[in-house]
Amino acid sequence: MATDFVICTRETSGNSFIPEPGTTTFLKVPGTAPIPKPSHAANVDAWIREMFKQAIWGKDRRTGAPRGDILVFVHGYNNDQDTVMRRQRRLKADLATAGFKGAVVSFDWPSANMALNYLEDRHDAKLTAMRLVDDCVKLFAARQTPDCCINVHLLRHSTGAYVIRESFDDADDTEMTNASWMVSQIALIGADVSSSSMTADSESSQSLYRHCTRLTNYSNRGDSVLKLSNIKRVGLAPRVGRVGLPENHPVKAVDVDCSDYFNQLNSDAAIKAADQRESIGSFDHSWHIGNRVFAADLFETLRGDLDRAIIPTRRQDGGRLKLHRIS
Repeated sequence: MATDFVICTRETSGNSFIPEPGTTTFLKVPGTAPIPKPSHAANVDAWIREMFKQAIWGKDRRTGAPRGDILVFVHGYNNDQDTVMRRQRRLKADLATAGFKGAVVSFDWPSANMALNYLEDRHDAKLTAMRLVDDCVKLFAARQTPDCCINVHLLRHSTGAYVIRESFDDADDTEMTNASWMVSQIALIGADVSSSSMTADSESSQSLYRHCTRLTNYSNRGDSVLKLSNIKRVGLAPRVGRVGLPENHPVKAVDVDCSDYFNQLNSDAAIKAADQRESIGSFDHSWHIGNRVFAADLFETLRGDLDRAIIPTRRQDGGRLKLHRIS
């Protein structure tokens, strides 16, 4: 079975990782291994060469230089390593079925598997946020040759949205704000950051928007994990993964409302059997990974050939783009 590429920022204890912040380790996890181990650590240069080889799928028609894509998956809170690996492997398989030919990498930050660990996980997310930029995005960019075009994309789930936002903001705080590093597509699923913090003029999200080509937020009003009354989340402001982007978001950001499709999926056994290949974790918060309609939409988003409004898995309804089931 193919190797899975993981960037892990968890602390080690013997030949195991524990849910506390540690040094960054680059892992090549055998496809037969259920979870990553410190013994899977690889030399950084060798890890990047092998991962880039998997990411390259063709050549630029104009220059003849290599073309490729890397999707970095950033998980949320309350995720143990078994869950992270199952999601990475499911995502990789579903995107390949949809047509994606690049590499899928997990950025595994210290997150526990206890139900009420929300605040500690959020604190650990903040502590390790800069690693995502320094030990992932910038590192990938620095290793590309001048004529090599490999797009780096980010998919962030739940509190993973907080990790990315904080990492981009911290990076701009520690360097000149005109730094040229960029990612291509950022996609948010079940994003656990406030909707109000995603406006065009928000200090919290300006760096996030500055350093990406496009941001796509998949929202679902049926996401009970993000409801205000959820005690695990201590009553924070309405989340962008539940209510969607605010009206005054930048032009480069787009909201895809998944509420109607999720209601179909959740209420019709035949549709669920046809569309849901696997479900890992809380269904209303995590249905995206393992779902063929979402995989098809994400693939077109990453490919970037179609305008946001004409992706086949979307339809216009009342001025909103909604995820749309295709047969």
